[in-house]
Amino acid sequence: MSGPRDKPPRFTVPGWMRKYTPFLGRTLEQFARVNLLDCATRLAAQAFLGAIPAIFVIGALAPDWLRKQLVSTISGTLGLTGPALDQIRSVVHSSGDDTATIASTGAVGVVVTLLSATACSRALQRTCERAWHLPKAGARLAAWRWVAWLLVWLTALLFQGPIQQAFGTGRVLGAVVSLISGTLLWWWTQHLLLGGRVAWLPLLPGAILVAVGASLVSWGSRFYMPRALNHSLQQFGGLGLVFVMLSWLIMFFVVVTMGIALGYILAHEPWTARRLHTPDDPPEPAAAPPPARTSPGPGDPSGDHDR
Repeated sequence: MSGPRDKPPRFTVPGWMRKYTPFLGRTLEQFARVNLLDCATRLAAQAFLGAIPAIFVIGALAPDWLRKQLVSTISGTLGLTGPALDQIRSVVHSSGDDTATIASTGAVGVVVTLLSATACSRALQRTCERAWHLPKAGARLAAWRWVAWLLVWLTALLFQGPIQQAFGTGRVLGAVVSLISGTLLWWWTQHLLLGGRVAWLPLLPGAILVAVGASLVSWGSRFYMPRALNHSLQQFGGLGLVFVMLSWLIMFFVVVTMGIALGYILAHEPWTARRLHTPDDPPEPAAAPPPARTSPGPGDPSGDHDR
């Protein structure tokens, strides 16, 4: 059974903003409703604690060529070089050396790791529901969607290296292919996690915004992340890698949350709503009025107490 809608945000834009910059006003109210930083931080934490370990578990059980592909994806996305790249290689290849141990004694652990990684799916589903002003879907209807989303995204992440290179064609065409594939993935992600409660076309603006934002984050990371990671490793050791990666994940999911939230705003703009056939939101449930206070009668002890 679906839960109640989110309460309308307490933040309201000033009247002059509604009059002169209505789009900006609607955007700020949408960010307040979605709880932008809260959602991004929760998504980053769940990805760091669940999804990233799941990637390394899969890498440990994968053949050698797939482990190399995993290193290529991580280094290509973050632009890693030097000690930071050596650290990632050592983690992946040391995991690969323990494949027999994991396969014999850690089958239950692998399943638990993958199931715990669905916490990221659940957090992302809640973000999509907040952005589209929808009630929370029932667990029985959404559980298989969490697993499906996780498996598809883990597979896609493992092959991001070849996609970014357009399978050997070059970075320019790779950027185009990566943008198209990212748009398709985020389009499908929203539709899946929202349980089909929103039609495909209205979800397209958000998918494009997230794909463009993620591509820009990946491009900028190639300049910032190698220097930051190598400096943190020299200064703090392995703990520095944790700090920088968690900060990067928060920044990435801020972009994701903003893209999904802005996608709702764009899909409801008059010009795009007509072309995307965006339905109007159902009205917010009205708050129940407070019970009327009746005047106490002459024999009512509460009336004597009030007096």
